Amino acid sequence: MFDALRKAVLFGAGLAVMTTEKMKDFADELVKRGEMSEKEAREAMKEWMEKSKKARKDMEEKTESAVNNILNRMNIPSRSELDELKERLAKLEQTKKTKETA
Repeated sequence: MFDALRKAVLFGAGLAVMTTEKMKDFADELVKRGEMSEKEAREAMKEWMEKSKKARKDMEEKTESAVNNILNRMNIPSRSELDELKERLAKLEQTKKTKETA
């Protein structure tokens, strides 16, 4: 299941790169045909890139949320929960060592 999720994320990242290239090609074509000035093309590309970054960020947030929901449903502890348990265990081990040497 995790492999499928990883592939989906990588596909999304590849799609974003391809889309950026296609947007640039499209803007270049409009400039060639005289339907858009170079300045307008730069401004359009800037706007498209900002929208693309926002969409990518939204997708990452939704993916992270979905993964966390799946892990919670499967009752799999999060990284922060594991780290908290490690800290508690280290404190207990330290307390035990202190009592043994006393």
